[in-house]
Amino acid sequence: MNEGPAGGRSPFIYLVSHDIRNSVRALLELPQWIEEDLQIDGHQISGSLAENIRLMHIHTSRLDRMLIDLLVYSRIGRKQTVSEVRWEDVVDTILDETPLPPGFQLKLNLEESRYRLGETDALTLVSSLLSNAIKHHDRPEGTIRIASRDEKDWHVLSICDDGPGIPERFRNKVFEVMTTLRPRDEIDGSGMGLANVRKIVTLYQGECEWLPSPYGRGCHLVVRFPHPKIVN
Repeated sequence: MNEGPAGGRSPFIYLVSHDIRNSVRALLELPQWIEEDLQIDGHQISGSLAENIRLMHIHTSRLDRMLIDLLVYSRIGRKQTVSEVRWEDVVDTILDETPLPPGFQLKLNLEESRYRLGETDALTLVSSLLSNAIKHHDRPEGTIRIASRDEKDWHVLSICDDGPGIPERFRNKVFEVMTTLRPRDEIDGSGMGLANVRKIVTLYQGECEWLPSPYGRGCHLVVRFPHPKIVN
């Protein structure tokens, strides 16, 4: 098997996250079992008891989400064949599993739609970019554009949106593992999306660059991969 670059392997993170998640799955069910037992015994669930059970649900679900995202991060570059992928197929697969929220539209401008990398890495890359653009949007409606093209020695993939954008002083920080610019109570996520993007881009010897958004607000992230790997 022709696997992805060895530098993308994180076996320790994978093993620890996998083992811990087995226990977290049990913790996810315990509040529900407690609630059901109390109701069977005729106890009214209200006040501080109801609030504490609700908090147990929230925090165990959040921990499970973080472990899932760590597992995704640890799998980048592992156990997959590097082959030609089509960005349009990648986007279709992602949207089949997770459709865009109502009010959002996705525009594609794929001038050069093929590149060689691991299929799982391609899915993780585009899924992370899309999820980040949607999750951090500040309006019920939004537009996201994904484009690809050849540019001298690079194959270029870019994504832009009309959301609130990221202040320039934070644009390096958001690529760090488990980093969010908003409190975790305000956003459903662990802060791993752009960390996934940076890991994949680095793994395939590429680079990232922030550019002004063509919408006048929002983010515009450009990812460049070395051109010699392109298959025409």
